Formats: sequence, C-alpha cells, structure tokens
Amino acid sequence: MRAIKRGNIGCVRKSVKVSIGCRRWYSSVGSVQEQVDRRSERVKPYGPTVWTEFTGLAVKHKAINLGQGFPDFPAPKMILSAAKEAIDNGYNQYTAVHGHPRLVNALSKHYSPLFDRHIDPVQNVLTTVGCTEGIYLACTALLNPGDEVIIFEPFYDIYPPDVELAGGKPVFVPLRFPKTPHSSASEWKIDRAELESKIKPGKTKMMIVNNPMNIPGKVFSLSELQMLAEVAIKYDLIVLSDEVYESMVYDNKKHIRIATLPNMWERTLTFGSAGKTFSVTGFKCGWVIGPKHLKDALAIPHAFTCFCFATPLQEATAAAFEQAEALNYWQELKDMFLSKREKLIQILSKSGLDPITPEGSYFVLADTRRIADDRIKGEFVGEGERDYKFCRWLTTEIGVVAIPPSAFYGKEDRHLVSHLARFAFCKKDEVLEAAGNRLNE
Repeated sequence: MRAIKRGNIGCVRKSVKVSIGCRRWYSSVGSVQEQVDRRSERVKPYGPTVWTEFTGLAVKHKAINLGQGFPDFPAPKMILSAAKEAIDNGYNQYTAVHGHPRLVNALSKHYSPLFDRHIDPVQNVLTTVGCTEGIYLACTALLNPGDEVIIFEPFYDIYPPDVELAGGKPVFVPLRFPKTPHSSASEWKIDRAELESKIKPGKTKMMIVNNPMNIPGKVFSLSELQMLAEVAIKYDLIVLSDEVYESMVYDNKKHIRIATLPNMWERTLTFGSAGKTFSVTGFKCGWVIGPKHLKDALAIPHAFTCFCFATPLQEATAAAFEQAEALNYWQELKDMFLSKREKLIQILSKSGLDPITPEGSYFVLADTRRIADDRIKGEFVGEGERDYKFCRWLTTEIGVVAIPPSAFYGKEDRHLVSHLARFAFCKKDEVLEAAGNRLNE
C-alpha cells in the first residue's frame, strides 16, 4: 500500500489502513503486522446492522428503497426557511445545555395541553441529538449493572444495545398476533400474564414502550396503556415512552400518552423527534419530557458527551412548532401519510402480499406466505430466517428494498415474524408507484 503523500495540510508521517474486525494492518513501508483489537469488551458483540446490509444491496442492485424510514420529499418550507434564517442571524454558537431557550419554550407551549399539566421549559424538558440520544441517556443515567429492562417485540433496534452498553439486561416480551393472515395492527396484543412472568421484583427496573409502534404501527388503546401502567406501578418500574410517531395516527385512533395516566408522570420519560414530526431526520433534533428528578439524571451524561447540539436547528424546530397550528400542518401531515399508506397497501395487495394496516407510523408489514419458497432464490438470498431471504431476494431480483422484521426481535422470537416484511411509505408517490410497477411485473 502506498504511503499518503504530503499535501497542503502538512506532512503525514505514515499511513495506516485499519478495519474493525481485520487481523492485519499495513504500514507506510508496506510491512504487514498483526493488528491489536483495541475495542472494549462492551462493544465487541456488535457488528454490521440490518441497515448496513440492505443499504449496500440497494445501492449495488439499484433497487427502490422502501426499507429505511426517511422521507425522500422536501421538508416543510417553514422549518427549512427558519434553519437558513437562524444561521444567517448568528445562531451558530453553543446554546443552553438543557435546550435552546426558544425551543424548550415552544415545546412547553405545545405539550402542556397534551399532557394536561404545565410542562416547565427548564425543569421538565431536555433537548437531545434525536430521540436516539435520549434513549441512550436514559439507559446510561438510570440503569445500574445487572438491572433488567422489559422491551416489547418488535422493538426499535437501538433499545437492546443501549440497555446492554449501560450494563443492563434486555428482557423481551413479544406482542402476540393471529397466526393466519390478518388485516390490522390492532390485532397485535401484549399478554399481561406473559409480561408479568418476565418481571423480577427488585431486579427489573425499566420498561420501554413505543407508541405508536414503529412496526406493526400499533397505537395502544387506553385499556392497554392502563394495563401497562398498573404493571409499572405494581413493580415500581421507570417507563421510557418513545412517541416519535405521535403525529402519524390514522383512522380516528387517539394517541394517548402513558405519562398522563394516574400516578405515571413521576415514573415516565416521554421522547419526541423533529425528524419524524417535521420530516427532517438529518436534523437529529429530539427532546425528552418528564419529571425533574428523571430529566436531571439524563442531563448529566448529556452535559459530558455532546453538551448541546446544533443551535440553528433547534431554533428552526422552535419556529416550526410556533407556526404549525396556524398553517394546519398537523392535519395536512396526517392526511399526506394516510394517502401514502393507502397507496402502498393497494400496491402490496395487488402484488400478492397481505398487508397489515398500521394505525400509526409510516411502515406497513406484509405477510409474504403467498410467495412460494421455491421462488425465493438467487445468488444473494443467503441463509437465515425466511424474512431475510425474502427481503434479499426482493432487493436483488425484483429491485425493491424491504426490511426483515426479525431484525427487531431477540433470537428466541425471530421465528414469529419470519413470514413478514416491512415496507416504508414515507416516499414520493412516484417512488411508491415505481416500486409497484416492479413488484407487479
């Protein structure tokens, strides 16, 4: 390997090619030496993710990507214009560690009526680098080594690693659903007896709830949330409520915040995201709302990691919240995604799949069992659960990316969803239609 040449940035003493997982490295003089694995024991179990594999396959095979949940259409002008103005107006330095003043005040005004209590912008709000950082902070700040955490399957894939990296132990509880093809995410249920059987008094410390769920797009009913609240209170559990899809709830379903139920505010942290709410996933602007004693705990690792983030993007998010109601944004957002949901469901049904209609979020699970196993073949199909084989075949042979939902399950329960595939409808209509043409060829 040739040495890196000197350039305008100064003299480079030597070049080193390093690859995680490789056993060798190459010096500038061409000698080969054994590489020392410098990774800590806590990160060694983690390798390439489902996103790594399917993004690579999508690029290589020029497939239409209905796998990852990022919008491919422009974000609302109100937030884009505000971001540009914020930069031009000098909002380019550090802001307050708990959150940019304009944003935490906007969040307080927006959420106080939704929580039916005053949300103090300083005492009850922390802005974070997306909901992702918020969940990580909660696990880091609130878990001790050996603490167990209830995680419902299917989960958002950061939950288990965040728990483990904090020294905790994920304990999985799958939602149960009909074994035969079914049409609605409402048919996915938590079995209370099964849930309680997984809880160890004094050992289980936390429960993570995703409402609306990423997949299957379930919106928990009042009675379901009351059951979860009863369990949390009975066993003195902290609840992390990931509600990033709160603005995408369809079919007259009502999104209920578990923190608003009796005796739940003091034990619940609620997470939100501008990435989902305003279709700006690259902003990585999130927030946590909760009681002061829990919020302050999260603020400690937050202060010692990123301290604060992207002042102009926080300023822009605040401006978007301030304008949204007057512009009828919330209803227009819901109407847009509802239309896209219906379009994708029609496409999947026509192609021989059996879609499960989501009540929230912007993903559709589809039952793939009408596609015979002997059709799922090709150079890149590989090994593993049927959903992985199906999604690799779909990506490389048909040219449409879907994500295998078993990636969102612990090992013991992956077989439960081996007949399903996840499709995203947060895409331009012409992209959904192009995908439909490929699926129906």
